[in-house]
Amino acid sequence: MTTLAATFKDRTAATTWAREHGVYIALALLILYNAIATPNFLTVDTVQLLFSQVPPVIIVSLGMALVIGTGGVDLSVGATMAIASAVLAKLVVGGTPIGVAMAGAVVAGLLVGVFNGMVVAFARVQPIVATLGVLVAGRGIALVITGGALVELFVPFFKEVRLGKFLGVPYVMIVAALLAVAVSFLVRRTAFGYRLLAIGGNRRASLLAGLPVRRTLILVYTISGTLAAVAGVIATARLRASDPSYIGLLMELSAITAVVVGGTSLTGGRVRILGTVTGAILIQLLETTLVSHNAPDSVARMVEALIIIAAVYIQRPARSSR
Repeated sequence: MTTLAATFKDRTAATTWAREHGVYIALALLILYNAIATPNFLTVDTVQLLFSQVPPVIIVSLGMALVIGTGGVDLSVGATMAIASAVLAKLVVGGTPIGVAMAGAVVAGLLVGVFNGMVVAFARVQPIVATLGVLVAGRGIALVITGGALVELFVPFFKEVRLGKFLGVPYVMIVAALLAVAVSFLVRRTAFGYRLLAIGGNRRASLLAGLPVRRTLILVYTISGTLAAVAGVIATARLRASDPSYIGLLMELSAITAVVVGGTSLTGGRVRILGTVTGAILIQLLETTLVSHNAPDSVARMVEALIIIAAVYIQRPARSSR
C-alpha cells in the first residue's frame, strides 16, 4: 500500500509539473521541429521577424490575462484595436502631430475599456455578453470613423516603429517586454493585484470582505482596452495603413489561447504573466510555422481552437481536486 501510494504521489507530482510547464515544453518542441523541418529557421532574420510580429499578441494577451484573472473575458480587444487604428488615421489625416495622434488612439481604447468595465461592474452584465456587444459594434464604429475605407498613412515615424532595433531587438518587442514586466509587478506586488485575484477566486467573498470590487473591475477592463489600443497602434504602423476590416481581426482568439495555454485558469483567481508571454510566442510561432508549410489561415485558427480545448482540459484536474 505504501508503494502504491508513493507511485500515485509521484504520478500526481509529474502531472502537476507537466501542467505547470506545458507551455514551455510545447514551445521548445515547436522550435525543435522548425529547426529540423523549416529551412533557414535558425537565423537572426527569422528571430527578428518573429519578434516584430509577436508584440501585438503579447500586449493584448497581457490585458486579457488580467480580465480572465477576475473570472471574466474581453471579446472586444480586436475591435478595440480597430477603433484605435481608425482614430489614429483620422487624427493623422487631419494634420494632428503623430505623438498626439497616437495618444488619442490609446485614449480611445481606454474609453472602450472603461465602458466595458462599467457595464460589467455596475449593470452586472456577464463579461462575455458585455464585451460581445463591443465586438459586434466596435468594428462598425471603426469603419464609420475611416469612412469605410482603408486609409494609407505615410508617416516617417512608423518606419522606425516597424524597423527600429536596439542591440538587434526590435523596439516593439522591447515595449512588449517592458509592459509584461509592469503588468507582472502590478499583479504580484500591489494591492490591486491582490484584489484582482481575490475577485477571480470568489467575487461574493470579496464583496463581503469590503474590497472595492466595482472599482477593480473597471480598472481591469480599462487596462485591457488601453493595451489593445497600444497593440492597434503598433499594428497600424506595421501595416502603414488603417484597415478596420483587418486590424485586430480574431485577436481575441489568439489572446485567449495565449492566456489559457500559459496557465491562467478561465475560472479566475490566477494570473501567470510569464506563461502568457510564452503562450503568445507559441501561438505566433505556430501560425508562422503553418504558413511556412503552406497551410491555410483557417487551419491555424482550427489548431488554436483545439489548443484552447486541450489547455482547459489539462487544467481541469487541478481545479476539481480542490
